[in-house]
Amino acid sequence: MFTSFFYCLRAHKIMVTPTEWLALMEALNRGFAGHSLVSFYHLSRALLVKTEALFDHFDLAFREFFTGLEVPPEIFEELWKWLGKESLKREIDADALKDLPKYDWETVKKMFEERLKEQKEAHNGGNNWVGTGGTSPFGHGGYHPGGLRVGGESGGGMAVKIAAERRFKGYRRDITLDVRQIKVAMKKLRHLRRTGTRMELDIDATIDKTCKNAGEIDLIFSPEHKNDVKLLLLMDAGGSMYPYAKLVDRLFSAANSVNHFAEFNHYYFHNSIYDYLRPEIDGRERISTAQVLKELNPDHKVILVGDASMAPFELFMENGIIDYYDSNETAGIVWFERIAKHFRRTAWLNPMPERYWQHPTISAISQVFPMFHLSLEGLDKAIKKLTAF
Repeated sequence: MFTSFFYCLRAHKIMVTPTEWLALMEALNRGFAGHSLVSFYHLSRALLVKTEALFDHFDLAFREFFTGLEVPPEIFEELWKWLGKESLKREIDADALKDLPKYDWETVKKMFEERLKEQKEAHNGGNNWVGTGGTSPFGHGGYHPGGLRVGGESGGGMAVKIAAERRFKGYRRDITLDVRQIKVAMKKLRHLRRTGTRMELDIDATIDKTCKNAGEIDLIFSPEHKNDVKLLLLMDAGGSMYPYAKLVDRLFSAANSVNHFAEFNHYYFHNSIYDYLRPEIDGRERISTAQVLKELNPDHKVILVGDASMAPFELFMENGIIDYYDSNETAGIVWFERIAKHFRRTAWLNPMPERYWQHPTISAISQVFPMFHLSLEGLDKAIKKLTAF
């Protein structure tokens, strides 16, 4: 039955590898999960989920696949009355407990469904029916090491119930970003290269050389690591971007405070980039877009932030700019194409939900720049695109 669970996990974006799956099967063969679905929940999550960001996806997959395997609380009222009575435990010899049969999940589920159809009265201290205090695989307060708990108190709660609580929603990678998360993501842009005349101890090379010298220490010094990444951040501001202003503020604050870039430049625009950019969002100073392209070399990594949503004429027409006192001799889409052609690594972060990306200007811009959602997952994908070789 677990083969279907493998595909269920992959359908929920948990890319389980064959090696990881075989490790889980080996763990089950060795009895690490016992006969408890709760134990299986924790064991499979530990072996198959690579990051806590996917815990919520795992819970969704687990709940989808195993719902119905454990007893729902809506089980018929009469059985609950029987199980609610005081448990009449009987003493069981320890050796006898060792001889109790052990069942796989499919067998347990089938047996339980058969008991529900056949049982007509309460049972206590038995070894077959749904009851209390005995060695039956079904009920509570008894001695059987496996089976299904029905009623009574649970030490850890039903596994499906645990998954349904989705206690890890806050770890999802499609959540709204905060400054700390953005800073951590931005640091992945770093590209350390050994340059300059200042020397530092190269730990890896020293260990390697010492091992080759049969343990005789040989210190290796190399030029220090320096990050040579240059970042250009272009941000849409105002109008339809007002709802996302705080999010963009966090992005700018994080990028500006990460001191690992060799060079960091930022400019603002409204809706589309035209003949000029603004160094400050609320300032009157302008800088020619052509000048920016001339001054910055193609090695700069470029992140553009905006919803890319505007009236089509603003993007595609000359003098389409909506500011009354401004004009543009070159259409915005042309400037975007020039930027994409000039810089080798570009990415667009869009805070608007992806279901709205069918808008004509969004579709057009996404053909020019790789577009990603402005979330932790989207930012990670954008940075991978910017750092790919």
